[in-house]
Amino acid sequence: MATKKKTTKKAGTKGSAKAAKPKPASKAKATRAHVAAQAKADQENARLRDERAASADGMTASERAMARSASAGVPKPKKQKKASGLDAAAQVLKDAKQPMRCKDIVETMLAKGLWKTGGKTPHATIYAAILREIQTKGKDARFKKTDRGLFTFSGK
Repeated sequence: MATKKKTTKKAGTKGSAKAAKPKPASKAKATRAHVAAQAKADQENARLRDERAASADGMTASERAMARSASAGVPKPKKQKKASGLDAAAQVLKDAKQPMRCKDIVETMLAKGLWKTGGKTPHATIYAAILREIQTKGKDARFKKTDRGLFTFSGK
């Protein structure tokens, strides 16, 4: 009888079932790192506190520079607020003084430049918005439905 030779596979070789796992860092190392980081932050805070106490205005040099750059900036001109679709529709109906369909309202709004849209069905959007305002505000709504698909300005 011949004796069988045992063969062992080395870890990390092809076909090995177990891959080498990295050892987790010890808790002691993590705690030391945390304590060191905390000490460094405490030192920085103490330095900033001392710098603020020593200055006449109570600010650090970096805080003073940021305040100067923020206040020295030229004030931005206020942007003109764009009218919403409902605001533009109310304006068109107010000017028309007669009931209009949503397609006509939208065509007028776009022609006058009161509203811009890239949607495929802006008339449906305005129709839904007008109905929603009438439903939620009731008698206080700016619009009044006079007939099927026709709206007028209610004067509010």
